[in-house]
Order: sequence, then C-alpha cells, then structure tokens
Amino acid sequence: MKRFIAITRKVTLDYERQPYRRCGRSGLLLPAVSLGLWHNFGEGKPVESQRAILHKALDLGITHFDIADRYGPPIGAAEAAFGRIFPASLRDEVVVTTKGSNPMWDGPYGKGNSRKHLLATLDRSLARLGLDHVDIFYLHRDDEDTPLEEQAATLDHMVRTGRVLYAGVSNFSPERTAQIARLLRGLGTPLLVHQPPYSLLNRGIEDRLLGVLEAEGAGCVVYSPLAQGLLTDRYLDGIPADSRAAEGRFLTADRVTPEVLAFVRALAGIAAGRGQTVAQLALAWALRDPRVTSVLVGASSPEQLEANVAAVDNLDFTDDELAAIDRAAKEAGVAA
Repeated sequence: MKRFIAITRKVTLDYERQPYRRCGRSGLLLPAVSLGLWHNFGEGKPVESQRAILHKALDLGITHFDIADRYGPPIGAAEAAFGRIFPASLRDEVVVTTKGSNPMWDGPYGKGNSRKHLLATLDRSLARLGLDHVDIFYLHRDDEDTPLEEQAATLDHMVRTGRVLYAGVSNFSPERTAQIARLLRGLGTPLLVHQPPYSLLNRGIEDRLLGVLEAEGAGCVVYSPLAQGLLTDRYLDGIPADSRAAEGRFLTADRVTPEVLAFVRALAGIAAGRGQTVAQLALAWALRDPRVTSVLVGASSPEQLEANVAAVDNLDFTDDELAAIDRAAKEAGVAA
C-alpha cells in the first residue's frame, strides 16, 4: 500500500517496500530497517540534505525514526532538525523515539536517570521535536546511582501522563534488563524494547540478552549493525582519507586491524555470491534472528539509505552461508 503525502514535494510512503516486524509481544510493528539520526543531523549539514534523507526514508517504507536528546552536534540538534522537517500532518504515520540519561546541562540534575532529570529532559526533547508525545522513550544507559525502582517508576509516569507511549531501555545488562522488565510489568507498563549494539563484529547480545528479551516479551532494535561503517565496502582496501576512521569520528583507525580487514574481505566474497554488498549482507545477517525487530542505520545521502534498505530483498541464509560467515570470523579471530 502506498500513500502520497504533500510536504514540499510529493513523497511516497510505501508500506510494502520492506517487511514490518512485531516488537516483542506488543501490538507495535516496526520496519525491518529503521533510520537513526545519530549522524548527519547536526549543525554543518545542509537542511536540504537532511530533508532529502528523511523523505527518502518514507519512500522506502521507513516509518521508525530513532533520535536522542544528545544527538547533534550541538546537543539537541537532531531533535530540532526532525521537528523542523516533519510537519504535524505526518505524526500518525511515524514512530518517533528519543532517549534520556545523557549529560545535557551543567549541575547535578543535568544527567542520569533520576526522576528529576528524566522528566526535565523529556520536556526539552518534546519542545525541540515540536510534539506532545514520543512513541518510545529509552533510558539510554543504566544509572546504578539511581534505584532501579525509581527509573521504572519514572518510565511508568511518562506513559501514564501521555507524553510517552512505550518504555524502552538501551545498553542495559541482561540482569538489569530482566529486573527493570519485572518492575515495569508490576506497574502495568511493560518493557517494549531494548536497544543494544549488535553486528558481525559485536555479537555479545547472543549470549544472554536476546534470551532475556524473548522471555520478557520485549523487542530488540539494534544499533551499529555496520560497526560504524567497518562492515561496508569502504575499508576493503584500507582506510579512505575521508572516512570516519581517518577522521577519528566515532571510529578510530586502531579498530581497522588486519584481522578485521581480512574478515570484511571474506564477507565481500560471500556477499557477492548472494548478490549483495558487504553492508547489505551485514544488515540481513543481523535480521536473521526473529528476536531482532529492526536494525538502525544512519545515512549521509538518500542513495546510501536506499542501498542499505535493499538488504531486505534477500534476508534468507543457507546453512552453508552462515557456516562460511562463522568460519571466516574464526579464521580472522574477530568474533565468536
């Protein structure tokens, strides 16, 4: 089903371009590939470029936009950009998320998971977004200095006051995830989703977290499925001069080791046999587990976003392909 939405040009919202997956045992469906606004939505990025990426996302069936209070630079810029570009007429067509916990202003109340900070930072986020509520609010990280009961009660309060529809956590350990899920369930506000990092170079959630989420009925939206760009064709011949690794921006050159490059080159061969790029292979691989609801990707251009979403055109893996991927990782010594 396609809908045409008039913004500054005709935008196609194509619900059939990619599969939608249920988030845990909730009623919420999310696209397999979602857009994260961590990069490329701060100052120094042309507004027209940002608008083009967001419009292309709608064209590609992306209705889930992941933001955080601190995303920029400067902090808050990503939320403000989204608020400027997306008019109120689209509100019911998209899932908008944001996060708290981050250092946002000076003083004892400017960070952490106290009720004081979280309610204040949510209000500021809503003002920047130009919204009266967000669909999902995440605790961006655990705060062991704040009782977990207070963190859960604050999420519950956000939902009950209508400023948040669903509660989520990010970067929590399996143990603390299970604890806060039980607390939230007792309050009547189930934990909807956890957002951890996950990729072919970071498989830690397979050990316990995915099992906890399945038991608790929570979804899993993963970030950094391309390992900050390492799992792409860009590094097959070393470190490009204009890459994140060369600039030390979210990815340092010391992570581009010979072992990692050997693994990525092996993946390139497997991907070619599937008719995919390395990035498309990596995204499809992360989605192979039905417990993963969606993968978050960033984009510096509409073309890059379109290429990433094309991963959904081939999500099936043979046993031989999965064995070859695991064997390549073991031989390179980069993943379990």
